Amino acid sequence: MKIARADKHGFDASRLARIDDFLKERYIDSGKLPNAQLLIARDGQPVHFSHQGAAREGGKTIDEGSLFRIASMTKPITSIAFMTLVEQGKVAVDTPVHHVLPEFKGVGVYDGGGGGVPFVTRPTAQPMRMVDLLRHTSGLTYSFQNRSNIDAAMREGKLENWHGGLTLDEFVAAVAKLPLEFSPGDAWNYSVSTDILGAVVQRVSGQPFDAFLAENIFRPLGMNDTFFQVPEGKLDRLTDCYTLAPGKGREMYDRGESSAWSRKPKLVSGGGGLVSTALDYHRFCTMCLNGGELDGVRIVGRKTIDLMTMNHLPGESDLSSMSKSLFSEAANAGTGFGLGFAVTDDVAKSMIPGSKGEYYWGGMFSTAFFIDPVERLHMVFMTQVSPSNTYPIRRELKTLIYSALT
Repeated sequence: MKIARADKHGFDASRLARIDDFLKERYIDSGKLPNAQLLIARDGQPVHFSHQGAAREGGKTIDEGSLFRIASMTKPITSIAFMTLVEQGKVAVDTPVHHVLPEFKGVGVYDGGGGGVPFVTRPTAQPMRMVDLLRHTSGLTYSFQNRSNIDAAMREGKLENWHGGLTLDEFVAAVAKLPLEFSPGDAWNYSVSTDILGAVVQRVSGQPFDAFLAENIFRPLGMNDTFFQVPEGKLDRLTDCYTLAPGKGREMYDRGESSAWSRKPKLVSGGGGLVSTALDYHRFCTMCLNGGELDGVRIVGRKTIDLMTMNHLPGESDLSSMSKSLFSEAANAGTGFGLGFAVTDDVAKSMIPGSKGEYYWGGMFSTAFFIDPVERLHMVFMTQVSPSNTYPIRRELKTLIYSALT
């Protein structure tokens, strides 16, 4: 692909180049990461695109065609898909969830019990609304949070197993049988909310969720390498994926050649199931930066993007005051939450260079992106190691990128 001259787009080229040296020395040569791919763009024009490390164990270096499991970077795409239906008047941001998913009608808040004892519940102070799914204030949780009897029940039931026994509709029914951890809107907790939102998209549209994304997001944007199942003809481009085991170091999690992502998932996850490339996600970011349009194709309206990237936490609070989550893909200080994105609300509190109104997210395999509408700047970073909070690479990259602006 064509890379624009950095100095023509407000960057110091030598300072951009030192980012690759930093990644090589600190993360690739040390063995912390198997690979690192970094795309930086200004006004939608890539000014830096680098590839380091092997795509597969003992194999060739990653390149622009390499496929990565983007995990929770699926969430912003699902959120945009939902907002296309809002724009058509088929659903609203403040619609109660049970109006579309009646399984959630009457769901209560956890008030005791568990561990084999029936859950005791109390009524919610207010119904769960679509905005609660979008901003993770629903009262739902993730099984990996390891902080409550609710997530323990989710682990016991193996509810989040994409190749398990549950379809998306069955997943909704199973989650709705469990109580909420708190009344919707009262707190923030990273959760399966976006998976439930994917089911909303499926019910409202009348289309299978994966088909809806392909027809309304991927094909119009030319994201031809983004899917829930890697086609057989593209499997050779799927990278190996690793996890860090305590006391053991890096271990293979999913081999590219025999990947679980080569099989169609029974549970299509709008919260974390997609595979993509840096170039495809760059197109998604550019669409967002352009106010919902790319190459003459409009996905959502400009004011919809504006609405999605405002802080929607109650009372304009931030995650440091509202979060009950033991893990998320966001830093808490100075961070609000919009409709599918974390939003930088106070740059000083974040203690990282940036802009108020910048929005971002990441995935469990350490992939990440951010979009800065003030500087007209975005970044896509790809690698394949979990958990994503092991290294401070996201804040390091942000610091290095902003230091290269002239």
